[in-house]
Amino acid sequence: MNRHVRKATLVTAAITAGLLMTACQNGSSNSSSHGSSSSDGSKGAGSSRHESASKTSGTSGNTGSKGTSAQNASSTRKGVDGTFTGGTVSYLAPGKYVVHTSRTGDQAFFVADDTEVYGAGKVCGSPRSEARPRCTLDQLETALKKAAVTADVTLKDGVATVVRERHDVDGGTGSGTQGVNGTWLGNVSYLAPGKYTVSDMKGVEQAFYVSDDTAVRGAGTICGSPMSESMYTCTLDQLEAAAKKGVSAKVVIADGVATSVTEDR
Repeated sequence: MNRHVRKATLVTAAITAGLLMTACQNGSSNSSSHGSSSSDGSKGAGSSRHESASKTSGTSGNTGSKGTSAQNASSTRKGVDGTFTGGTVSYLAPGKYVVHTSRTGDQAFFVADDTEVYGAGKVCGSPRSEARPRCTLDQLETALKKAAVTADVTLKDGVATVVRERHDVDGGTGSGTQGVNGTWLGNVSYLAPGKYTVSDMKGVEQAFYVSDDTAVRGAGTICGSPMSESMYTCTLDQLEAAAKKGVSAKVVIADGVATSVTEDR
């Protein structure tokens, strides 16, 4: 009986030990499995954060590059240079105007504190005087808000260095209109600095201006030699001196300004 009791006790102990070992193995397995899952999850989160940071960094870098390019393009973009002779100047916005010629169309420009403005009766000054007094920017704006003005405009980087109002092209003679186009052959006479008249076969005078681009050719009176078959290139000063005495020439006019004055032989 004692043997049976001891045997039963041993069997019970063995079963209990087996159960304890199985429980320990299951716990160890679960712990290992949980640790592996945590490790994988940790790697996944780290990888996601790295990719997210990389994408964000890349986007920021591209945006900065585009912004720099835009700024560089803006800083290297220059305004228009040139002289617009006999143009019609109109008000566009405070400090901003547009000059129109038939050759160039509309060209917007700005004015600055050092822009020189000269009037001939509409911006400032008197229309009866050949003198062109210095006007203010306020006078220019006030005049152009009322009506467009004919003027020569010189631009540098899109900003006017000079706005010079013109007198009426017909010079008060009643012969012709402002901005006239055509070719005249007749006697050229001096009217005012940079301003002349040419008479046609009927003696009707047409006033016109000259500019730095006006081509002047002489055959002995304006300049050169009357004995030569060649035409000579003359200066505007030589034209003025000859026109004060009177000289016969062919004058080609565009927008009231002579493109060429060629002495008649």
